[in-house]
Amino acid sequence: MARSSSLGRECGTPRSGLGKGGPPRPQGPQARCTLGRRCTVSGKCRRPRPSWTMAPLRNVVKIAIQMRDAIPQLIQLDQAKPLAAVLKEVCDAWSLTHSERYALQFADGHRRYITENNRAEIKNGSILCLSTAPDLEAEQLLGGLQSDSREGRREALRRLVPLASDMTFAREVISRNGLQRLGTIIEDGDDLGEVLALSLRAFSELMEHGVVSWETLSIPFVRKVVCYVNMNLMDASVPPLALGLLESVTLSSPALGQLVKSEVPLDRLLVHLQVMNQQLQTKAMALLTALLQGASPVERKHMLDYLWQRNLRQFIYKNIIHSAAPMGDEMAHHLYVLQALMLGLLEPRMRTPLDPYSQEQREQLQVLRQAAFEVEGESSGAGLSADRRRSLCAREFRKLGFSNSNPAQDLERVPPGLLALDNMLYFSRNAPSAYSRFVLENSSREDKHECPFARGSIQLTVLLCELLRVGEPCSETAQDFSPMFFGQDQSFHELFCVGIQLLNKTWKEMRATQEDFDKVMQVVREQLARTLALKPTSLELFRTKVNALTYGEVLRLRQTERLHQEGTLAPPILELREKLKPELMGLIRQQRLLRLCEGTLFRKISSRRRQDKLWFCCLSPNHKLLQYGDMEEGASPPTLESLPEQLPVADMRALLTGKDCPHVREKGSGKQNKDLYELAFSISYDRGEEEAYLNFIAPSKREFYLWTDGLSALLGSPMGSEQTRLDLEQLLTMETKLRLLELENVPIPEQPPPVPPPPTNFNFCYDCSIAEP
Repeated sequence: MARSSSLGRECGTPRSGLGKGGPPRPQGPQARCTLGRRCTVSGKCRRPRPSWTMAPLRNVVKIAIQMRDAIPQLIQLDQAKPLAAVLKEVCDAWSLTHSERYALQFADGHRRYITENNRAEIKNGSILCLSTAPDLEAEQLLGGLQSDSREGRREALRRLVPLASDMTFAREVISRNGLQRLGTIIEDGDDLGEVLALSLRAFSELMEHGVVSWETLSIPFVRKVVCYVNMNLMDASVPPLALGLLESVTLSSPALGQLVKSEVPLDRLLVHLQVMNQQLQTKAMALLTALLQGASPVERKHMLDYLWQRNLRQFIYKNIIHSAAPMGDEMAHHLYVLQALMLGLLEPRMRTPLDPYSQEQREQLQVLRQAAFEVEGESSGAGLSADRRRSLCAREFRKLGFSNSNPAQDLERVPPGLLALDNMLYFSRNAPSAYSRFVLENSSREDKHECPFARGSIQLTVLLCELLRVGEPCSETAQDFSPMFFGQDQSFHELFCVGIQLLNKTWKEMRATQEDFDKVMQVVREQLARTLALKPTSLELFRTKVNALTYGEVLRLRQTERLHQEGTLAPPILELREKLKPELMGLIRQQRLLRLCEGTLFRKISSRRRQDKLWFCCLSPNHKLLQYGDMEEGASPPTLESLPEQLPVADMRALLTGKDCPHVREKGSGKQNKDLYELAFSISYDRGEEEAYLNFIAPSKREFYLWTDGLSALLGSPMGSEQTRLDLEQLLTMETKLRLLELENVPIPEQPPPVPPPPTNFNFCYDCSIAEP
């Protein structure tokens, strides 16, 4: 057993004096220990020998401590010892007085200060550095901000910015009115270059900690930041920082958000979006979506109408979606939000039933009828009585596909409400020939195979609202926008026009009757959902792909998927599959661990659910450590050596998912948090005597499955995710088919054949020991 002590070796003597279980003894009366004390003739050292029953090994870590212009110290840190006592010993070793003026920081990453709260993050092999205490550092840097020299202020800000992300340092700065001093520099605006950019960055970092509410910002300060957004002549790094700060203000304070909305013209945001700078475009789009989310429905509609008049949709489609540079995750999220807000304008019509007493709505129904039966109606309705004319209109509405002679009864259902009527009118006006052909072709059939236009339109509108999540709150992490919605005006109505013609085509392919209506709609739903999942970039491409997905192709895809998911139920095959499972589960486990070794880029979500910070986590090649650390968007994947944080697998206790995770437990249970629950997981681990958590939000459902499976494998728990089930089923199906390849077209019996009884004698056996003559 190895003995650990911060005092060094007992004696500088050979180990030949080591007795049975006893300590090493000096070999002579003048032997010296490493501290320079003499040992007695009896061999007993005068200094206290470290006890064999010291603090548990789990509380002792071996670390290195650096200081500028000094030889590093290699020490064994007892986590049970107060941090002040540790600092005193470290300072004494370097002959430094006033240990209270110093503090320890992590040497890698963001150089966070070590406190009693986070000291459990120190692991074996950690490298720390001795630096100025955070209160003295804050005092010194804030003093530099008041320097008369511009260079002095710039140097102080350069040192302040990297430290501002540390909570300990931020509290010291804020308690010394650091935010007010930074605010003064920003409001004065004497230097529109690096000093202003550093001040905005430091101010935003300090506010991100949530110590001070964004609502406490003064109106003059916000207006000054708005000036930097509206100004042209300044350093290129200033506008993105100013836009990011205003986004935080808008999301956090409705009152100040209204001020930002009134002070920042939409035209100015359009100017920033047209600059070929991804960071500036992203921040401008972030502020734009924040302003739209904070506006009332009426204001939002006016704002979107104005933006569309200024060709924002065309610019996004050509210069952002089809840009040569890859789109960042944050921009993809903001385009998703913009698409959701666009579709959200349809919600009032979707929630409003038809009013049978509204003259305007009755006239719209008559326009719809006349567009289909204009010639027939005009010729047969002339000179008829009122009752006869009403009877004729009722019959024509039934031909149009309404379930009732009074179409208002069909449109009282919400959803889709008046949105279904809007879709039908749009189709009749913008595709009159296709509309007339649809209605007349089906109304003239007498074999009960007619496809009801109105009933199909109402159900198709409901289906599209469900697929596109019209009226649902915006997800705070989703990025699945459809590019074709930015390539087409009136995209929802145009999508309906494609869908209603697809319904008629599929109806004929299925040779459906009225009793088959629900089955046809299920097929149409599958056709639309499969095509939308391909994310076609234009409506024409969507039309081509969805029309190629015929009813026969849908059946083929269903059968293929069913064959992949279902195997034969013969007992011999089931027995074979059971024997193959352990080997294949081992293969899946190996793949999951390899995926963890590759690492994944995760996104941090702050209290306001902003997603502008990233961190990377991976498993070490020997499967003993989880290594992680922050990184910038767009940067290449870091090496293992550059990741500052480590979590030993041996310290991990359990894996938590969904609502059990501590970082989503308090977020509530609204619809907007459903996607967060589905992607959240946490690892609980031992941190000293307390239980701590490492929290994750997976970028996708697949990554969630891969990581939870891999972590379960590390913890020795079964991998029970849906992805594991699918992978196992696929591997079992493939392996079973390979094993049975030679038995193709050979029927496999339900029961094994019976074993015949043994023969009456064994005279037919050949004795190999008898040599032939």
